[in-house]
Amino acid sequence: MSLPNRSTPAWPYPCWIAHRGAGKLAPENTLAAFRMGAEHGFAMFECDVKLSADGEPFLLHDAELNRTTNGQGLAGALTWDALSRLDAGSWHGRMYAGEPLVRLEALSRWLQGLGLLVNLEIKPTPGDEQRTGRVVAEQVARLWANAHVKPLLSSFSVEALRAVQRTCPELPRALLLERWAVDGVKLALDLGCQAIVVHHPELDRERIRAAQAAGLKVLTYTVNEPAQASALWLSGLDGLITDRVDTFEPQARLGANPARLMMMAADAMAV
Repeated sequence: MSLPNRSTPAWPYPCWIAHRGAGKLAPENTLAAFRMGAEHGFAMFECDVKLSADGEPFLLHDAELNRTTNGQGLAGALTWDALSRLDAGSWHGRMYAGEPLVRLEALSRWLQGLGLLVNLEIKPTPGDEQRTGRVVAEQVARLWANAHVKPLLSSFSVEALRAVQRTCPELPRALLLERWAVDGVKLALDLGCQAIVVHHPELDRERIRAAQAAGLKVLTYTVNEPAQASALWLSGLDGLITDRVDTFEPQARLGANPARLMMMAADAMAV
């Protein structure tokens, strides 16, 4: 097992993270969604990145184009020129008609221009895991070369994270887990990760503390109910990904970990 790097700087990321830009209030993974998330006070976003057939990193969750664009079939089989002509907004509503897919380079310019941060989930087209991890790492290193805080690169794909580790080991990484596994913490450390991102039903205080004791931050996805969020914060959670940018706007604007605010309020009442 690799030991955690004790020389790494303090965790630089906000605890509130907007899922795919603005959750479900705007077409996911488009600049319209990121703008809406920022308007609701979020300083960090989660989004999905994959490669076009000609190696251009762009944002899309699904392997297929059908659900969120007017295109059909495997997204990774098309060149960026073809992908750039698709409508990625009309499916969500007439007001978003013509909203395009987003290149990683365009997202980088927009985020850095506003001082905002991002968790890039590497979402490879099946069979393209290693190339996707390598190219995304190279592009992130180039696009955020002068940024004080780099994107957090996460993935369910161990192959993609290993490619990032080989290509740009200095970039921060997180292992995504849909199910808690006894060896999940060990695997994350072996991949040189700084965090794990776990589906929220799989987390409790004991698991959060075990991962933190090993030197990892613990994030979760996708929490949309205030009661669930409060329970996780009180269990020691480090970061929460949500669709409900409207519901959690006040807390996101405050920026502080809600558990600390709750404890401060309890201490004040006890005085």
